[in-house]
Amino acid sequence: MYTLYIGNKNYSSWSLRPWILMTELGIPFTERLIPFNEPGYEPFASISPTAKVPCLHEGKDRVWDSLSIAEYLNERHKGVWPEDASARAWARSAAAEMHSGFGAVREICSMNCGVRIALHSVPDNLKKDIDRLGALWTEGVQRFGGPFLAGPKFTAVDAFYCPVAFRVQTYGVQLPPTAARYVETLLATRGMKKWYDEALQEVWRDLPHEEDTPKWGKVTQDLRK
Repeated sequence: MYTLYIGNKNYSSWSLRPWILMTELGIPFTERLIPFNEPGYEPFASISPTAKVPCLHEGKDRVWDSLSIAEYLNERHKGVWPEDASARAWARSAAAEMHSGFGAVREICSMNCGVRIALHSVPDNLKKDIDRLGALWTEGVQRFGGPFLAGPKFTAVDAFYCPVAFRVQTYGVQLPPTAARYVETLLATRGMKKWYDEALQEVWRDLPHEEDTPKWGKVTQDLRK
């Protein structure tokens, strides 16, 4: 049995990736949530060699980093990546681009599921990232037929962009029609609804996440418990 260690659902975009992948593919696992900077919980260093989440445990195996977890699961389960070779190559490239890129989105639009934020402005580097997301999502849906990025089934590439879908919702990001419909498709999945509902119920507030928000925007709505 897998045990997946994650951080706060409201904030932890990296934790969401393997969680939503396993949930949507029906891969059984035990969830262990360790909130950020809260006393009384086991330290991240005790469950991961990098002292970060997510981390997947199976027996003596410790698999850290969301991309590594996806590949570990791919060796054991069908459906992690698309069956079609062209779609699979595209999906892996798109997932890797998310894994290593979109720095402005990460910095300015950090994941905070339970609030709505009006940005003070959209800097050029953020606009560039948003334009790239719109183009990439449009290409994937149109090339492979949708409604997901690499075809009719949810795969790892969608899991990697699920945290961005929450960011689009939080910050009211404007996208081309096809890309906007793709975000709606992700938000409507059973797993994303469950993650979102549970994020709203969390009572923890992580100051490093919360204190950075006023630099980039104004909270217009807080839906959290």
